[in-house]
Amino acid sequence: MFVHFSKVKKLFKKLGLMENLESIQIFNTAIIKSKEKKISNTYEERLKDICQTPALKALEKALIHLSDSQKISRDQAAVEIVETVRNLDQVWEQYVMMEGIDKLKSLLRNSTPTS
Repeated sequence: MFVHFSKVKKLFKKLGLMENLESIQIFNTAIIKSKEKKISNTYEERLKDICQTPALKALEKALIHLSDSQKISRDQAAVEIVETVRNLDQVWEQYVMMEGIDKLKSLLRNSTPTS
């Protein structure tokens, strides 16, 4: 993953973060490097396997259907499908996190010694 420094600099200037630019760049670099360590070297094989799944074939049919029915390009249909799945994932991730937080709060309330 490579981000052009000039774009980052413009964004930071716009956000008024120029005084923190060096520190933030160091942290951003660390974040990217840490993600690279998590990426498996077998991504090509995994990608090939994923592309041969029935689920991906179903997504391809959905892509064609959405494109045709909404009279939009396949590229736009693909973006809409991906954004919808990502939004669903985020909603459920937040829901599960909040449910977990509520359970922790309940456990803490119930385990607090009464005087």
